[in-house]
Amino acid sequence: MEDLSEKEQLDAMRTWWSENGNYVIGGIFVGILIIFGISEYRSTIAEAEIEASTLYEDVMFAAGTGNLDAAEVAAAELYREYDTTAYAAQARLALARLYMDNARDQDAAEVLTALVESNANSELALIGRLRLAKILLYQGKAEEVVRLVQDQPDSEFSARMSEVLGDAYVVLQRYAEAQTAYIAALNDSPAASTVDTNLIQLKINDLPDLSSQPGDAVGDDAAQPETDAVDSDDETSVEAAPAEAAPEEAPAVEAPPEGGAGNN
Repeated sequence: MEDLSEKEQLDAMRTWWSENGNYVIGGIFVGILIIFGISEYRSTIAEAEIEASTLYEDVMFAAGTGNLDAAEVAAAELYREYDTTAYAAQARLALARLYMDNARDQDAAEVLTALVESNANSELALIGRLRLAKILLYQGKAEEVVRLVQDQPDSEFSARMSEVLGDAYVVLQRYAEAQTAYIAALNDSPAASTVDTNLIQLKINDLPDLSSQPGDAVGDDAAQPETDAVDSDDETSVEAAPAEAAPEEAPAVEAPPEGGAGNN
């Protein structure tokens, strides 16, 4: 087959372009949009990171100076605009501490509850869960502490959560479960413990004797004073009789010498 002439080649190209030109132009246009979109997205993300970081710094500065009102304003904007970022999670931890410093434990509990429920960052959420458990324990809500920290997956905070769980069981007088939780805390990563093992051992030592039976022990103790009292009364009455008889016997013993002296 002979090569096509130059004119025929141009005609073929024109025919192809007329059929596919729109697709080529569309593909180029879509490619430009994708590139532009990616660039814009990255720019938006960078701006959001900067703005979130700035608001977080405002929260931390206000917390550092004890300015609770300013911290709440900055934190509210941070939650509203960038609630899914790690900055928002960290701000909640800082604000909760500031609330506790101002004796507003319920506000601190609400802030940490929002952190736990949002799960914005797994590690920060675990920290929030642990601090929330301590606040609830401080509030006397031991049952809520148990629900919050029991059956948690293994993590670097497992030992601390086991200790708090044990404290909650002690409040509930569930001493066997408290002992189990404390032992779990002691056995977690003994080479690099995250808890005060001496303190936990003292807590274990302070637990009641689990082998004793409180009901029987109380009954024995209650009966003992009555027995002692009866025995004491009996001894007193036995000793009293000789003491009363002594004056009567004394003259009888001394009478003969007096009579003998008179006869002589």
